[in-house]
Amino acid sequence: MMKMLQHRNCRRLLVLMALAAALSACSIGGSPRQSATLYSPDVRIQAAADWPTVSWQLMIVKPVAARMVDSPRIAVRPVPGELQVYRGASWAQPATDLVEATILRAMEDSGRIPAVARSGTGIRADYKLVMDLRRFESDYVGGTTPAATIELAAKLLDSKDQRVVAAHTFRQVEPAAGTEIGPVVTAFERALQALTTELVAWTLRNGEAAHLQTARERP
Repeated sequence: MMKMLQHRNCRRLLVLMALAAALSACSIGGSPRQSATLYSPDVRIQAAADWPTVSWQLMIVKPVAARMVDSPRIAVRPVPGELQVYRGASWAQPATDLVEATILRAMEDSGRIPAVARSGTGIRADYKLVMDLRRFESDYVGGTTPAATIELAAKLLDSKDQRVVAAHTFRQVEPAAGTEIGPVVTAFERALQALTTELVAWTLRNGEAAHLQTARERP
């Protein structure tokens, strides 16, 4: 009988401990977690008249990035050396996915290339675009209003021998009209549009130059 009572008391203690732990976990932060507003920049570009129309195909490799950059959270740098995130706001997808999707659509919409696709889709690409997303953040740069800052290092590779055809680091800084998240997202859209336009033009021109050089070197 004594053993049965001890067993019941032990079970009650375990239940109470588990309940206390659950209540403690729920109360962290002082209030329930708020749902974030999701933002999905809609970036479209206009092909310039001097962009070449090419006959080769391109594979876009998903950009790599540091963990803090490759996140759906919208990063902000209030002072140099300190990185935070906007509370209650988030991108609809991680920054690397957002950049990859924007560049892919821009290439397709340009009408200057017969085929472009993500890696692993099975197309016989002549060139590969590999990228390192170094910055995707709102930066106050010592001022009172932030600027959307995007920095992307790109390399264009020949798919046959992995030779680097061209390499360039793109950087766009677009001041926001205010400190609220709405103007900040609008600044990101402008920065991403400008960077994507520059990147697409650079890729088409350097890929075409390499393609023509290879054709001239053939016996």
